Amino acid sequence: MVKLDKIYTGGGDGGETSLAGGKRVQKHDPRVAAYGTVDEANAVIGIAQLHNQCEGINEVLARIQNDLFDLGADLARPTLAGEEALRITAGQVERLENEIDQFNAPLAPLPSFVLPGGTPASAYLHLARTVVRRAERLTVSLTENEIVNPFTISYLNRLSDLLFVLARVANDGGAKDVLWTPGEHGI
Repeated sequence: MVKLDKIYTGGGDGGETSLAGGKRVQKHDPRVAAYGTVDEANAVIGIAQLHNQCEGINEVLARIQNDLFDLGADLARPTLAGEEALRITAGQVERLENEIDQFNAPLAPLPSFVLPGGTPASAYLHLARTVVRRAERLTVSLTENEIVNPFTISYLNRLSDLLFVLARVANDGGAKDVLWTPGEHGI
């Protein structure tokens, strides 16, 4: 368990931070950007919880928030071999897939793309989805030069899908979805 008794250290005042294991890198390092964006998504999910009125969603989101800390810890550790480290697993990805299926089953099929909006909870879930997609892109980019647990990418991919489905659920089961009408406002 982590114990935080001192919040500031001054160690980052020169533009560097430490990865798990102690390696020092610049704060703009691609690995830091990836797990920092995961942290940002986690914060938006917290806001979505404050606005949610739908049964069952907040419990799922609370677990996801914990998973996202696991995922950030996974991304913060640059090596995979020979270490007992916290890693995202296939089971966590599978759980997201099951939740997508469960929450999507009662929703009507979409006749068009959905615009972010409807209820406040839905709008925040869409915002969280877009931040998760950015975290996914940054993580994929990180794989071009570094080793990354492939389940982190799968988890982020499924999470963005689940957040989309939950946004529809939070829109009164899709009844308040705002649908895209292509070219409606064209000149």
